[in-house]
Amino acid sequence: IWVQHIMSSWNSVSLQFSYEAFGWFAFACWSISFWPQVIMNFRRKSVVGLNFDFVLLNLTKHSSYLIYNASLYFSSAIQQQYKHKYGKKEMIPVAANDVAFSIHAVLLTAVSLFQIAIYDRGSQKISKIAWAIVAVAWTAAAVCFFIALNNHHWLWLLSIFTTIQVTMTVIKYIPQAVMNFKRKSTDGWSILNILLDFSGGVANYLQMAMQSIDQSSWVNFYGNIGKLLLSLVSIFFDILFIIQHYVLYPERKRKSETIPEYDNATKASAPPSSQNV
Repeated sequence: IWVQHIMSSWNSVSLQFSYEAFGWFAFACWSISFWPQVIMNFRRKSVVGLNFDFVLLNLTKHSSYLIYNASLYFSSAIQQQYKHKYGKKEMIPVAANDVAFSIHAVLLTAVSLFQIAIYDRGSQKISKIAWAIVAVAWTAAAVCFFIALNNHHWLWLLSIFTTIQVTMTVIKYIPQAVMNFKRKSTDGWSILNILLDFSGGVANYLQMAMQSIDQSSWVNFYGNIGKLLLSLVSIFFDILFIIQHYVLYPERKRKSETIPEYDNATKASAPPSSQNV
């Protein structure tokens, strides 16, 4: 049964307001973070420099995250299982902004994948390893769905999607980070995307903290361990990309690259392939 999500009562109006404010700020940062890369691809008519494995793995990650958020936010049956496990007075750890972000993330990642199909990509391609990882993830999800269907352990099924989310988040950044290292450049990879993602991750922690302080309970954190780990891993890699862009491969070095960022006349000269990571 799917119903509108109803949260338990707040003890502090100011903390509730802060919770909503941080949540929608995180939504804005995370959602906007998808657009610079899409716009860059559109202007260049090229996806050279964007790692295709990252995009494919990201689509699986956000699809899993959407399933988790929408299920826990709308399903009364799953909410009851959550409260039975963590306590009847505990608030559901998924907010409206989480659902809204997940929907937007899936759509924009799909757009990026479409751009990969239609724009110049040089010698780049999605690696067999990435295809295999995605196939294993969705096969495991399908098997677990039929197991849950038999005994109605829906909260357990969501834990499987949480595992998929975290796993995809850990490995999805690695191909892009390695590609930047091999090219000694971040051209074609939007740093604005990273700065916004970092800001959203910090706001996400602050939002969760507001709920924990109000309820005098840390269940909000370990009851939604997926959201916690997603932000932690994302912030770690965001810091790595910021160091790559501003410290290791600054603009003066990027200008010396043989692959110009916006020169369509020479965009066919692709960087060394690093997709099979």
